[in-house]
Amino acid sequence: MYYHRILASKDKQSVAAEIETTVPKGDYEKIIKDPYVLEFLDLPPNDHYYESDLEQALINHLQKFLLELGRGFSFVARQKHFNVDGRHFYIDLVFYNYILKCFVLIDLKTEDLTHQDIGQMQMYVNYYTRELMNEGDNPPIGILLFADKSETLVRYTLPEDNHQIYASKYLPYMPTEEELRRELNRGNFTKIDPAWVS
Repeated sequence: MYYHRILASKDKQSVAAEIETTVPKGDYEKIIKDPYVLEFLDLPPNDHYYESDLEQALINHLQKFLLELGRGFSFVARQKHFNVDGRHFYIDLVFYNYILKCFVLIDLKTEDLTHQDIGQMQMYVNYYTRELMNEGDNPPIGILLFADKSETLVRYTLPEDNHQIYASKYLPYMPTEEELRRELNRGNFTKIDPAWVS
């Protein structure tokens, strides 16, 4: 509710100072989730669909997607176009997080994560860092939202001191109790939402 408090407050500086002490700058790991549960999209389980279908479903349910992303996100653009040496690039979704004070770039994939996808997101983040950051912004972050990912591939592709690129799995539906138990036994969830096991 910080956003509403800032808008309603006559003393905006003290409210903003409180935000700074509550969520330290650059503490991205507290904001990025893994996995994201996109059950509200009503995507057919275990069916093949295109990235454009996933993107359109997220746009159609933007309010619910913003709630799933977490605190502080505001929508900026869809298919954000930029040109580098005559080559055209499109970032699927762009948000701004007013708590972290940075752009959040999201690339959607309906297949498994590849090292090329990570490299592409690194280029997007570098472009935003060098061309579109505003004064007072923190460096942008990129979220690769995938149907599945290899933790090993992510670990070897990204530098050890990485704080800008995050690979997150999305679940098109809430896992069943048996699926959740199987994933826990495989060690695929690093953080479990207590609501899932109640």
